[in-house]
Amino acid sequence: MCRHLAYIGPPVTLSSPVLDAPHALLRQAYGPADMRGGGTINADGFGAGWYPAPGADAIRYRTASPIWSDASFAALARATTTPALLAAVRSATTGMPVTTTANAPFVDGRWLFSHNGRVAGWPDTVAALAGELPVTDLLTLDAPTDAALLWALVRRRLRAGDDPATVLGETVTAVDTAAPGSRLNLLLTDGTTIWATAWDHALSLRADSDSAIVASEPIDDHPWTEVPDRHLVEARPGRHRLYPLHVTTGVRTE
Repeated sequence: MCRHLAYIGPPVTLSSPVLDAPHALLRQAYGPADMRGGGTINADGFGAGWYPAPGADAIRYRTASPIWSDASFAALARATTTPALLAAVRSATTGMPVTTTANAPFVDGRWLFSHNGRVAGWPDTVAALAGELPVTDLLTLDAPTDAALLWALVRRRLRAGDDPATVLGETVTAVDTAAPGSRLNLLLTDGTTIWATAWDHALSLRADSDSAIVASEPIDDHPWTEVPDRHLVEARPGRHRLYPLHVTTGVRTE
């Protein structure tokens, strides 16, 4: 399984949560605490997306190299300050390509997206869901992977103006119905709010009046809240909420 995190708050360097924190994404890449049978290290590439200013479109860096081997990113990360970011390290599912374009974050304007997990029975189990997408979306997938397809499903509805939390919840439950046993931890941000699902894997939240961070694993020793399984979290500085996900519909309850 991959590891990912998203942050919103006072401007920080990219390196702060990604490279420098006690259990930063860098450490999670080679020493994850909870992979749940999905491998032992995340060596199949990584990516980071961030915002040069509030309201701006996202900028992305990604590569198929392990995060610990990329000196260029380390230099960039320590020189780049941002009020919001999303980053991920990848452990490729067996049979899926190890290529730069397969790495999160996936980006569309201000949106950044990541998937930690796997779609069971890929690709046959989700062929019908894929068939609901416009042909152009299928022809322009970033990579022939489950994460890229999930992003296409989510992106189509975001472009239509649908509520992000509803989009994630209904996507997760639709995919789980088609492919039972899938691990579907989705992470999304527009630079002002973070949305994420915990579906058969770990997810933690740290939020206060100034900042919010959602991560596969806590990155430091500050108090964190574990997001319950089959729940969606919506977080921004000063406000966060947890919603149970209905298995059949994905609809949130207050």
